[in-house]
Amino acid sequence: MVTAGSVLNEIKNRFKNAGIENYTFESRCIVESALNISHASLLANPDKPVADEDEALICTMANRRLEGYPLQYIIGKWEFFGLSFFVGEGVLIPRQDTETLVECVLNDAANLSCPRILDLCSGSGCIPVALDKHLKNADIAAVEFSSAALDYLNMNISLNSSSVKVYNGDVLDPEYFLNFSDIDIITSNPPYLTDEDMANLQKEVAYEPEMALAGGSDGLMFYKVITTFWKHCLKPGGRIYYEIGIHQEDDVSQILTDNGFTNVQTYPDLCGVIRVVSGVYNGSTMF
Repeated sequence: MVTAGSVLNEIKNRFKNAGIENYTFESRCIVESALNISHASLLANPDKPVADEDEALICTMANRRLEGYPLQYIIGKWEFFGLSFFVGEGVLIPRQDTETLVECVLNDAANLSCPRILDLCSGSGCIPVALDKHLKNADIAAVEFSSAALDYLNMNISLNSSSVKVYNGDVLDPEYFLNFSDIDIITSNPPYLTDEDMANLQKEVAYEPEMALAGGSDGLMFYKVITTFWKHCLKPGGRIYYEIGIHQEDDVSQILTDNGFTNVQTYPDLCGVIRVVSGVYNGSTMF
């Protein structure tokens, strides 16, 4: 019977030889997930016997990864902002880049007593759930169109004992925004890849849902539509926060400015890449 340490080394070598960049981390994630043990337990018990069925499961998971299937989908869960989220085909994988948006909102919402927050294109729910778990007395709602993503959104709300309200709707519908009003903060990590980006996706990313990635020919379609219509849901002085793709800060900032937003700001992620654009709206609400 093989041990946890020996099977880990085997998978690690296979990943290394296949050119997987983070081969040590990824092999460890697979072994820990298959054996349902923590990293500390794996380190402390490398001689732990591995049952034949568990070894077979590890090999199956490793083979899927070697085929280019996303590690997060293989494991079925992923961490975001210290919380766990179910993921799988049909929903965008939460990424550390998006934590920048959550941090920005938490900093700016600290002085709001009972903020009303609306997250658009919610996907797995990582943004609204993370905000809900860190903001007291916040009223948070999430809008998602995809039925597959909606299932994960609801599962993740339950998984994290969150009170986020869920709405199944299309943010591009020019009338759907009329269902919401008096919002303090709108957040969104919309699809923002260009047609060129979509034609050159990494193998792993190609498994993620196209509708969560494709942002039109220039990658700006969702920013244009959301800003134009959903700004009317904001209270006077309400703010919108967008996650953006690399080098989109000028275009998205201009979209906000053209739509009457002021105090437009940009925020870098941990790597120094501008990842979030926000602005304040003091225009008409139509309500």
